[in-house]
Amino acid sequence: MVRAGADIAVIGMSCRFPGVPGLTEFWRLLVNGESTVATFPEHRLTGSTVSSHPDAATLTTGSFLDAIDGFDAAFFGTGGAEAAAMDPTQRLGLELAWEAVEDARIPATALAGREVDVVVSTAPSGYDLLRKLSGSDRDDHYAALGSSGALIANRISSLLDVRGMSFCADSGQSSSLVALALACDRIRSGAVELAIAGGVHLITDPEAGISLANLGALSPDGRCFTFDERANGFVRGEGGAIVVLKRLDLAVADGDHIYAVVRGWGVASGGASSRMPDPSPSGQAAATRTALERAAVDFGDVDYVEAHGTGTRLGDPAELAGLREVFRQTGRTRPLAVGSVKTNVGHLEPAAGIVGFVKTALCLDRGQLVPSLNFRSPNPAVADFGRDFEVARAAQPWPGQPGRPRRAGVSAFGMGGTTAHVILEQAPGQPDTPTAAQTAGVLPWVLSARSPEALRAQAARLREFVAADTSLSAADVAYSLVATRTTFAHRAVVLGDGREAALAGLDLVAGGQSAARAVRGVVDGPVGPTVFVFPGQGSQWQGMGRQLYAESEVFAGAIDDCARAFQLWLDWSLVDVVTGAESAASLDRIDVIQPALFAMMVSLARVWRSLGVVPDAVVGHSQGEIAAAYDCGAISLDDAARIVSVRSQAMAELTGCGGMTAVAASPDWVRDRLARWSGRLSVAAVNGPSSVVISGEVPALDEFAELAGAEGVRVRRVKVDLAGHSHYLEPLRETLLDAIADVTSRESAVRFYSTVTGGPFDTRGLDSAHWYANLRSMVRFGEVVEQLMAVPGTVFVEVSPHPVLQLAMAETADALAASPVLVNTLHRDDAGLLKVYGSLAELHVRGLPVDWSAACGLRPARRIGLPTYPFQRQRYWLTADDAATSPGAPAPADGVRPDSEASALGLVCAEAAAMLSTTKPGLTPAVLTARSAQTFRDLGFDSAMVVGLRNRLAGVTGLRLSATVAFTYPTPQALAAHLFALVEPPKPDPPAEPAELDDRADDELYALIDRGYL
Repeated sequence: MVRAGADIAVIGMSCRFPGVPGLTEFWRLLVNGESTVATFPEHRLTGSTVSSHPDAATLTTGSFLDAIDGFDAAFFGTGGAEAAAMDPTQRLGLELAWEAVEDARIPATALAGREVDVVVSTAPSGYDLLRKLSGSDRDDHYAALGSSGALIANRISSLLDVRGMSFCADSGQSSSLVALALACDRIRSGAVELAIAGGVHLITDPEAGISLANLGALSPDGRCFTFDERANGFVRGEGGAIVVLKRLDLAVADGDHIYAVVRGWGVASGGASSRMPDPSPSGQAAATRTALERAAVDFGDVDYVEAHGTGTRLGDPAELAGLREVFRQTGRTRPLAVGSVKTNVGHLEPAAGIVGFVKTALCLDRGQLVPSLNFRSPNPAVADFGRDFEVARAAQPWPGQPGRPRRAGVSAFGMGGTTAHVILEQAPGQPDTPTAAQTAGVLPWVLSARSPEALRAQAARLREFVAADTSLSAADVAYSLVATRTTFAHRAVVLGDGREAALAGLDLVAGGQSAARAVRGVVDGPVGPTVFVFPGQGSQWQGMGRQLYAESEVFAGAIDDCARAFQLWLDWSLVDVVTGAESAASLDRIDVIQPALFAMMVSLARVWRSLGVVPDAVVGHSQGEIAAAYDCGAISLDDAARIVSVRSQAMAELTGCGGMTAVAASPDWVRDRLARWSGRLSVAAVNGPSSVVISGEVPALDEFAELAGAEGVRVRRVKVDLAGHSHYLEPLRETLLDAIADVTSRESAVRFYSTVTGGPFDTRGLDSAHWYANLRSMVRFGEVVEQLMAVPGTVFVEVSPHPVLQLAMAETADALAASPVLVNTLHRDDAGLLKVYGSLAELHVRGLPVDWSAACGLRPARRIGLPTYPFQRQRYWLTADDAATSPGAPAPADGVRPDSEASALGLVCAEAAAMLSTTKPGLTPAVLTARSAQTFRDLGFDSAMVVGLRNRLAGVTGLRLSATVAFTYPTPQALAAHLFALVEPPKPDPPAEPAELDDRADDELYALIDRGYL
């Protein structure tokens, strides 16, 4: 149960204005005292008649975005037709909501399924008129979704999968601040803990402002002269802002960056105290008093008010009169600083209040008051202006008093009399978060996007951001990328051990390139299960764990655990061998190699697990099966150490009595050739389709090598001086069985595949007999891998200090035409965290869930603000030109009615042929008549064309036809029969059932019908 009565933190904000893509640029604009006011972009005036209007100059002056037709439809999961039908205010709202959540440093996926409110505001942009003028309203089945203002909030809720109230507020020009007040009410009441609030405003045609010009509300000078003697109206503005609100105590506990605290708010109406649309000073004063009472703040402790400040002749004096009424009621005596962001970005009407709110929150956060523009001398209608008010003309420190937090009010007034006022306060002192030191060490910078173009742009943005601020910690960047960003299918991981290395990696990704330190990939299907592969002997090398032992606490801790387990069995230091100390025992001894390799493998497996890579199955090659059994929990570490020690010490007694050779040939080829050395050579392991190991007497191995070389087959002597996995090890049987007779095993939750039996194995059977068989029997590794590769997308992680089985697994994959994910862990030439993270990156970019926070958590780090997502916008727009030139415009209704089914079929086929004339000109009316039993879908119709055909037929016949008539009657033949039935009495026999549409995968229309929208 959430707590009621809480203050509310502003933890995320976004905004968009002409030439101002975000908060950084907005703050720069405010501090520098600049304006975005200009003229309406010429290229956006196509089709407009505004230039002929007497007030054309007034209407086309304002703060207008250069373009509002762009949208990243792929990012937001909409098709082209839906994107074009979507009002641009909906598109802008989606983008700003996403950016606000990113600014709040919350991964969008963390909100999914939660009770989060979305309350926003907007006003008609004029796109519906354009929809009608373009003619697309006739057959656009997305129009209903694209035109409703309420759908802005609903689309945001859907985008983020949040389940709280989803509501579009409309109280005129105060809408967005009212929306914020509603969101705050919900949080304070305990209904939700988090909310998204804001507003957007766009103008498709400046001619829509004629009504405001007729009211005298627009400035003929093209400026907002707020509080100035020249006040004569406002200029219109485009853009918007959205904020993320959170209960204050939770924000503090979570270490969120808090821009400001919402202490109180009030919403009131002027009622009949003034004539609409004249502002009501008493209504405005009432809203302000309510906000102060809710905040428990004295008006005298408010340092600044971000006024509605339209610069209209009636508006400014009325607003200041309302504030003076609060002065009188509260006894305030000191002057109040006032200003208006409308002087910078124009009047965004329904979004005006939230824009002022964001400006004020930034000022509170930075402790600075910014200039309000266009103020020269006070409005003469406000007597003794300087007694109660002052306007900042230049950036200056916040005008507060020592010992108390900075406080401000924000006002917004609707033309119909609804007023809103919000009290904001400086964020409380938050506990210092750790600052990451600029120390050496490998860090992953993890990026992702919905497209390769966006991924490159993301890398370029991050590179520019980091390069511009040398104080940024690489650890902070790494942690914030992992902790605050949503992960998409197109991925990259930049691995750097310093700032310059990371920037160079970003350059590679921005250029669409890959490298060992800049891993790129795309998730193109399901990935998993994950298999840990533990190899046998051969991956060892001097000092194989030295670097990782120094870099990874997890690895070092696991090695130390192994050393303690082995201390009863060894007279040498396991840690010294692993780290390559000068005094270490020699790795030429098999009784040193095997304990050291076991410790390396199980410690590397622990590192993988710490990074979120957990096996669904394990498989071990030869002695690797002991590591696999321990890793999956089937045997204890003490028992594993005992098995490894006893086996390797027993094998040491047989050294010098044989050898092993790797052969790059098929098992059949090898077995055929071994016949001449029967009893002297045998197959020790089958690792893949062309990877076999043979074992036996050394002279026989030399002879085999000579034969193989003559036939062009590569062979390589394995560095071991005994004949493993052969009958030469049988003398060890009784000794081994006795020494490990009392080892125990248990059932494992992880699937265990044995290379002794060649398939899944019940780990309860891992007794002494099995461990002898593991030593004596042929290793059936290739057979096990074939079984595991039967599942598409299986991930194989070779857990060893050097890859020895990856090539064999790759050959098996080629033979099976499979596409598994194969990675290794360490390499002789690269044996530190950089190599581990590189392999982890390979898994991540292919789609395997990993835990990057563990990699970033090796040092203190903070969540910092990062560049927002680089939307890849394309043009989606409805124009009259498109409609005029599009083929198949419906003919005017002339009431032509078919007099027979044949004539009805001829009419349907003629209109259908006209619809298909540009895409399939060969489908003439005659051809369509011959194919009239086929469905419209099979003939080449998409959903929009189906509706368009309905429009043509309705226009020609004058019949009233449903939009889905060609879906219900999906063939020309069935549709023709239906048309004739509408003009003739029904026949006695029941009509045939409409043809069934088996595959509805065609278009959006069918999907919409299936979901019940039509």
